Amino acid sequence: MSSHLTPEHLRLEEDASRKKNWKRWGPYLTERQWGTVREDYSANGDAWTYFPHEHARSRAYRWGEDGLLGISDREGRLCFALALWNERDPILKERLFGLTNPQGNHGEDPKEVWHYLDSTPTHSYMRALYKYPQAAFPYERLIEENARRSREEREFELEDTGVFDESRYFDVIAEYAKIDPDDILIRITVANRGPDAAPIHVLPTVWFRNTWLWGCKHEGCTLKPRISKLDDHLLTLQHESLHSFRFAAETIAPWLFTENESNNEKLFGSPNLSPYVKDAFHEAVVHGKADTVNPREFGTKAAAHYRLMIPAGGEVVLRFRLAAAHACPTVPFGDFEETFATRRAEADAFYDVKCSRALGPEQRRVMRQAYASLLWSKQFYHYVVKDWLAGDPNMPPPPPERKLGRNRDWGHLFNADIISMPDKWEYPWYAAWDLAFHMIPMARIDPHFAKQQLLLFLREWYMHPSGALPAYEWNLRDVNPPVHAWACWRVYKISGAAGQRDTHFLERAFQKLLINFTWWVNRKDVQGKHIFAGGFLGLDNIGLFDRSKPLPSGQSLAQADGTAWMAFYCGTMLSIALELARTNPSYEDIASKFLEHMVEIIDAMNDVGDGGLWDETDGFYYDQLLIEGRHTVPLRVRSLVGLLPLLAVEILEQDVIDQLPGFSKRLKWFVKYRFDLAQNISYRKIHTQDGTTVRRLLAIPTRAQLERVLKYVLDENEFLSPHGIRSLSRAYYHKPYQLKFDDSEYCIDYEPAESRTGMFGGNSNWRGPIWMPMNYLLIEALERYHHYWGDDFQVEFPTGSGNLMNLNQIAHEIARRLTHLFLPDAHGGRPCNGGDPRYAGDPHWKDLVLFHEHFCGESGRGLGAPHQTGWTALITRCLNMVARDREEAPSQP
Repeated sequence: MSSHLTPEHLRLEEDASRKKNWKRWGPYLTERQWGTVREDYSANGDAWTYFPHEHARSRAYRWGEDGLLGISDREGRLCFALALWNERDPILKERLFGLTNPQGNHGEDPKEVWHYLDSTPTHSYMRALYKYPQAAFPYERLIEENARRSREEREFELEDTGVFDESRYFDVIAEYAKIDPDDILIRITVANRGPDAAPIHVLPTVWFRNTWLWGCKHEGCTLKPRISKLDDHLLTLQHESLHSFRFAAETIAPWLFTENESNNEKLFGSPNLSPYVKDAFHEAVVHGKADTVNPREFGTKAAAHYRLMIPAGGEVVLRFRLAAAHACPTVPFGDFEETFATRRAEADAFYDVKCSRALGPEQRRVMRQAYASLLWSKQFYHYVVKDWLAGDPNMPPPPPERKLGRNRDWGHLFNADIISMPDKWEYPWYAAWDLAFHMIPMARIDPHFAKQQLLLFLREWYMHPSGALPAYEWNLRDVNPPVHAWACWRVYKISGAAGQRDTHFLERAFQKLLINFTWWVNRKDVQGKHIFAGGFLGLDNIGLFDRSKPLPSGQSLAQADGTAWMAFYCGTMLSIALELARTNPSYEDIASKFLEHMVEIIDAMNDVGDGGLWDETDGFYYDQLLIEGRHTVPLRVRSLVGLLPLLAVEILEQDVIDQLPGFSKRLKWFVKYRFDLAQNISYRKIHTQDGTTVRRLLAIPTRAQLERVLKYVLDENEFLSPHGIRSLSRAYYHKPYQLKFDDSEYCIDYEPAESRTGMFGGNSNWRGPIWMPMNYLLIEALERYHHYWGDDFQVEFPTGSGNLMNLNQIAHEIARRLTHLFLPDAHGGRPCNGGDPRYAGDPHWKDLVLFHEHFCGESGRGLGAPHQTGWTALITRCLNMVARDREEAPSQP
């Protein structure tokens, strides 16, 4: 181990080498287990109705656990989280509340305020904040007002209800510091931000996930675990596979005990298995029913019950320790504050290494919270499709309709892993293409975890036997864009210097990616002409109609984005194969295959007048409706669909080709005998200080086509906004695009913020907003184009300004605009926070940043899932670009 590494770097090395299991405990609880597919055993597949929020406090979960600012072990067996009550709420606050998809005027939506503030990759230090109103939580008002609002109106948020007025709320901060892998210190700070003293009940809660009722063999727990009281300060926690743990409380409070089992009597009118059930603490605290908790002081769920009266502006600190029995000292809190100070300082030291010193304080704050939110988004995800379809031995069998329902053809899928989630409330299930983007920023801070995650989705218990990757639990067979290969390639390069990279990882990934690539070619090239379809491809409502469903009159669709994604996939596989061929000549043949396949796709994409997707009149790429498989109707909508062809760009360096005699020979043959295709490969001599070299460019657009498309991209009346690249041209704001076809009329217009269509649930919108992953891919593509064309390729930025820039400068300018989403403006507000004055001036709000799913194409206001830091954490890469520019030109703002 290198002496210059920080203690957190050393912990990462210890964990990766399995010397110490530093990641055994982390923020692995989901924020919402209710309303998920894996908890749905209904006949009709209505997950929201089958397991609603109202059931969550009383009903044991089958596949996971949720909690407030909590942690668990990596198999979700033992959990810790907070429960709160302000003496006005109708229920104990044990989890985050939000609207279901049918309830929200723009789909499902959490109605709480919480922020992830800090975390190291090993979770040796973590910090998160929850803002809890002192007034009664407005559950009904949030439901009723959002139901009243139309899709034309904004969502009604908790901040809009007035419960935070006059600062009448509590800031509840949960902090964790590890002494050792199985020894965790917990500090809970409750601060009264209001003008008057206010009461609050705090219940730090430990419980075991229910694995004993179902009769399922693979859970690894055949005996019921037990939590019991040792003395007024200490609990003992016994579990078959975790063995013995202790939970210590510094401040004495009454202990409450119950079982993590459903209240069947309340929910279903059937007898309870035990008199002490999951919602006992709610009944005891909120309704004063002392007989609902176990007087014998044992169970599978326990909490210390603190009733605090906190003065105006005051705060109370509660301290706890969760540790393996052998690690828990007789004086549990002697080294408490010293350990916290050390771990916090070590976190600072780690991020000082990871964040450029060229970044200003606000930029560093954004980067630190982005990494924290990315790391807090890890979740123990458990879903065994075969058992879910068949039902559990100790439970009634599911309705027969399930055998014909969703995911029935994914019986091999066995998920029981820590996985990076898009958003642990709104999307508490993985999405394959989201995860690929997550791993790009993750590779900067934890390359081992990034590589593990990417390989996991290629393993045989994830990948379908056909070669398809699982999309997400609502429909595992759906089609996400094929970005996994790109993520593997980028993580490989990010996580090691040239000559020191993890070739073993790259080779493992490549072998399985070949299977997935073959699935794409066999399933999505309908006519065998290298023009691809693929469904909605993650872009939800970007089309005139739902591209995942049969089209009007049974016509088919040739997709510019589907075809571009396949060229992108080919190019990435070519680059990986060439890299592997440098040390293993057997990869030269497959490199040749991907070279020729990519050229075939490029040729088909640009074949004007014979099924190609380039429109010479407009200078843009469009989807084409195929009528009876022959006649084509272009869908002339300028959207991201037509920008994605720009992403498929790879460069062949002559010095690499010279090292590969088999590939070089095939390339020469291809250029000589397939000139009709080889003309799609650009050739350029580059003069350097060391002499002259040759580069070849593989890209869908020619230089002239690229210039024409960029005129739209960089036009502020089209795609270019102050905060990045929009997903749909602003030109459709005043004049929507309309298409009459088969006696039906279709229309699409520019919608810069919330979606006005219910397509795909309506909680995401690709008809105008800014999406971080697409912007980032475009930035990388422009950098590659610049590497080939150099400084003599310059275009106006913005279009019509007369200001010329090269493509690298333009890429970095787009990155800079994206960073402005999160940085304070001249009035102190961050565009992503949507103009709420609290976030501009209140000292307890102004430093808080949210990393939304997407952003308004006009104002930059955050939209969709508010904690979708997975792919929005790509902002850290943009901040690094800004930092590099500042280092090279210190006068740059």
